[in-house]
Amino acid sequence: MAIDPGAQRVLDLIRESGRPPYETLTVPEAREVSRNARAVTQPDPPDVAELRGLEAPGPRGAIRMRLYRGLGTTAGAALPGLVYFHGGGWAIGDLDTHDVICRQIANAAGCVVISVDYALAPEAKFPAAVEDAIAATASVAEHAAALGADAARLAVGGDSAGGNLAAVVALDARDRGGPRLGLQVLVYPGTDMTLRHDSHRRYGEGLFLTHSLIVWFREHYLRTPADREDWRASPALARDFSGLPPALVITAGFDPLVDEGEEYAQKLIAAGVPVTVRRFSGQIHAFFTMGRLIADSYAAVEEVALAIRGRLAAR
Repeated sequence: MAIDPGAQRVLDLIRESGRPPYETLTVPEAREVSRNARAVTQPDPPDVAELRGLEAPGPRGAIRMRLYRGLGTTAGAALPGLVYFHGGGWAIGDLDTHDVICRQIANAAGCVVISVDYALAPEAKFPAAVEDAIAATASVAEHAAALGADAARLAVGGDSAGGNLAAVVALDARDRGGPRLGLQVLVYPGTDMTLRHDSHRRYGEGLFLTHSLIVWFREHYLRTPADREDWRASPALARDFSGLPPALVITAGFDPLVDEGEEYAQKLIAAGVPVTVRRFSGQIHAFFTMGRLIADSYAAVEEVALAIRGRLAAR
């Protein structure tokens, strides 16, 4: 399978711009580069029916969130809700870098999306992001009615580092006995901090996400090498995958994380969890948020919308 032309255009633009690799920058510099890239790779933000800022109580203070209600939804109706965690290696990314994708999902699925601005590393190292993700999800479940969401039809999801957090929240919710989740949406998730999978070598150089950048993110996020074996950092190392909510796992064929994402899906399947796996074979990491240049972004959004509509249908 050849790399998708849109994905190749992204790689060509990065090379032509002379942008230094993220791992050669300071974290604040990398955050700024990531924010500035939005204008090049992301489509214009579509209108939504409702957009508002929220806060949830967290272990380090208030956690900022942003609510999106899909365009065309019935006013006052309790809709399916998706708690969304942005990607960015637990060190970059924010509500704005993933604003467009949250709008798109809300509109395509006819749902409420609540995007979570969890604590970033290295200022707040592991497990701070996990704790914020868990606290935000619990708050959304508790106040679902006030948010226009149905507490009986909630999902968690995210891309890359956000997919990692969504998987961890689903495990934690099962073990704590709630909140009840009907779906986990894992878009090219990082699931194993040991970086043992062969795709790290097959696709570790020359693409959007490189092995050296993954190591850079990991070293900023984790406190010690021992954290790599903690299931809250590496959900693939959890002991038990039974009783978890159904999953949609989206992977990209030219991505160092493809093997671990698909292996995680197989672990869920082996434990009896209903799973849909969708590999975009010609794609690179981060294509989900690059709809201005990569048409497959829209197809992936529709996959997410289908999963939400199918798994969280009105009961």
